Amino acid sequence: MKDDVRRHGENGSRAAAHRSGDAHGNGANGASGLNGANGAFRLPCADGATRAAGAESSRRPPPATYAALDLGTNNCRLLIARPSRAGFRVVDSFSRIIRLGEGVSVSGRISEAAMARGLDALRVCRDKMRARGTTRSRLIATEACRAATNSREFCDRVADQLGIELEIIDRGTEAMLAATGCTPLICDEAAGAIVFDIGGGSSEVVRIDRERAGAFAVRGWASLPLGVVTLAERHGGMHVTERSYAAMVEDVSEHLAEFADNHGDDLSGVHLLGTSGTVTTIAGIHLDLARYDRRRVDGIWMSDAEVTRTVTRLLAMGYEERAGNGCIGSERADLVLAGCAILDAIRNAFPCPRLRIADRGLREGMLLRMMRDDGAIRAAVPSA
Repeated sequence: MKDDVRRHGENGSRAAAHRSGDAHGNGANGASGLNGANGAFRLPCADGATRAAGAESSRRPPPATYAALDLGTNNCRLLIARPSRAGFRVVDSFSRIIRLGEGVSVSGRISEAAMARGLDALRVCRDKMRARGTTRSRLIATEACRAATNSREFCDRVADQLGIELEIIDRGTEAMLAATGCTPLICDEAAGAIVFDIGGGSSEVVRIDRERAGAFAVRGWASLPLGVVTLAERHGGMHVTERSYAAMVEDVSEHLAEFADNHGDDLSGVHLLGTSGTVTTIAGIHLDLARYDRRRVDGIWMSDAEVTRTVTRLLAMGYEERAGNGCIGSERADLVLAGCAILDAIRNAFPCPRLRIADRGLREGMLLRMMRDDGAIRAAVPSA
């Protein structure tokens, strides 16, 4: 099976917010946000003409094709998938580090250079969605666009140049979508999980408890205004000492303390479940992979001791060594230790014996919810 075609189990599971200045759009249905110049997304036909998305062909309608786009502080990611008996089948994907939020924590604005990088990546995403005949999509932006004072200007530029209407979601919606995407990896025997997503500009932590077989309830969630980009900009990411690393852990711990006090009790039968470049990188280092391989990482378990040893190993690396590592690379070498600090703060607050690694999250959560809402799959998603 090709690397870009993956199956996800079905047991997990537009408002164009920037137009009105509302940075809290969280509609569950996520209508298509990809438009042509006349306001309708149109697909090229074989003869060079165009037809409206969803129009009937001469024989039978094409299969529904769903797209989920996550424009984050550090990355732009896209998944395109079709429903299947197993949940859904990914038919195309895209991921690029764009650092949209670079400097936002200091200036409060998205820079022109970051806007250009974002537009370039989104253009690729638009072309992929058109080529795959996307009929339904949800296209979200997260912390960088929530925090920047000029996010409306950026989103308007995206809409005018590319025909893409971005939905800026609030932190609660982000946390729930990440949890939904990861739910299939909660251990069948577990009483619940502490699900976390370490982002570029914010980090979400969710306590999920099992209600009955196949059913989960969100007991509580928190969104920390710290991610790998913001933390590295605050404390330094290229050259990290034991002292500066401890300061990063303490910084995150202060923001996490209230949630941990309210939801850190009775962790018997509970495990950690993490999604982010941080945890997948740690897994790749733990496995001594010459280069990152999703198939070997997604779903693996690491003991608390194994995580500690791997973080210690990363702390001992200099910047150049991190940049030369096939699981890290130069684009993330100055961010990975900030991510480790966030992970260590979560581990200190929720001392569980095992961590499960998820190379999935927001995009999978969006796909599962859209398909479930359309009746295309029977997916269980965590209730609020």
